[in-house]
Amino acid sequence: MKRKDLKKHINYLCGELLAECIAAAGYSKKDNGGDVENVMLSIFKMQSDWICRLSHVEPGSKKLFFKKLKEDMQNRTNEIIDQIQSL
Repeated sequence: MKRKDLKKHINYLCGELLAECIAAAGYSKKDNGGDVENVMLSIFKMQSDWICRLSHVEPGSKKLFFKKLKEDMQNRTNEIIDQIQSL
């Protein structure tokens, strides 16, 4: 996958996570405005971090770099989903 396509995928994924966060906050019966803001901020930081990492790939170890990025993306996405479910 090209970096350009991967960046589009990251933007799409983060957009979907934000939409889920907003939907979960809208359907929630409890007042959790601060929690929603924290989750949304962590999504924005995560997106920025991944895009920056993609823009500065270390030469020589591209295979390891992308493997680590994929693992980090999966783990962080699962953490965000768990946070959204707890809203």
